[in-house]
Amino acid sequence: MTSAKTADRAARAERPVFCGIVPPHILSRLAGSDLHVADAARRTLVADVRHRLTRGAVPWVGERHLAPPAGVDHRDDRSVYDDHDTENLPGSEVRAEGAPPTGDRSADEAYDGLGATFDFYLKVYKRWSVDGQGLPLKGTVHYGVQYDNAFWNGSQMVFGDGDGSVFGRFTSSVDVIGHELTHGVTQYTANLVYRGQSGALNESVSDVFGSMVKQYQLGQDAADADWLIGAGLFLPSVQGVALRSMKDPGTAYDDPNIGKDPQPAAMAAYVDTSDDDGGVHINSGIPNRAFYLAATGIGGNSWDGAGLIWYDVLTSPTLPAAATFATFGTATVHAAEKRFGRKSHQAHAVAAAWREVGVSVHT
Repeated sequence: MTSAKTADRAARAERPVFCGIVPPHILSRLAGSDLHVADAARRTLVADVRHRLTRGAVPWVGERHLAPPAGVDHRDDRSVYDDHDTENLPGSEVRAEGAPPTGDRSADEAYDGLGATFDFYLKVYKRWSVDGQGLPLKGTVHYGVQYDNAFWNGSQMVFGDGDGSVFGRFTSSVDVIGHELTHGVTQYTANLVYRGQSGALNESVSDVFGSMVKQYQLGQDAADADWLIGAGLFLPSVQGVALRSMKDPGTAYDDPNIGKDPQPAAMAAYVDTSDDDGGVHINSGIPNRAFYLAATGIGGNSWDGAGLIWYDVLTSPTLPAAATFATFGTATVHAAEKRFGRKSHQAHAVAAAWREVGVSVHT
């Protein structure tokens, strides 16, 4: 890598590292309602703002497509903590690697989800934990009082219990855990700037790999997957199936209390906004649908086709930190051509997927 590129990567090291699964527009809508959970939503927003304003050094590694070194034990290294409804991370350890279940559903779901994500990256992409070097995975459960979110803070996972009316416990969806840990993978690889299109790509990459973690665990191919992010988080009072739909952005929920899913499915409906870091949780629907179209267009297991292509791009040292949809889309086409051949079915499917969502790519 040239010294200029090295300097560019190093210059990114100071970034806000808070990445929550629940979009702020949902929490703002709840906070302004007359529901009894409004206070919980307001407390969540306050905590989230505090985390966003906390800046920390984001580690960067120069060699980014890392395989586990030979002769090293590559087993999971997990630990789960209980915050006892406080906001004092990490809390007290309740389950270490190899220990039996605790009987606390949240703690045991967090433990299993951390392991499922670790196994996916190691077995599918030969990536040894989120940093490629065996980083121990930590998760804290029972964070805050009725905290309506889950997040990656740059070094660990944090899970709220939900408010008990709109949201249930945030450990219940393995794709949510895969999503948040993938923010850690992005942190150690592309380190995409968390604003505008690059921020939406940051969110989309986490949805992509979070969905594949779930598909891999369930043994589903691309055609059989539900392509929903956070299915099961909403409680029965909510008119919605998930936080997001990769297959059909904009249809995940339509509820009088939280509003209608605002995600666009194509560039023609791209949302220009200063909220949510430039709409990172909204406009991610566009690259999400491109991945869905590529994965189903290629067929078979998503992680063997489109997932492999997206992983090649995410771990490429040439991907700019401020990549646009067009930059990222073009990179996936070139990655497909390099891996499968210029005239391959895979390369054609990837290019067609981006064209379908209105993103211009160079082939």
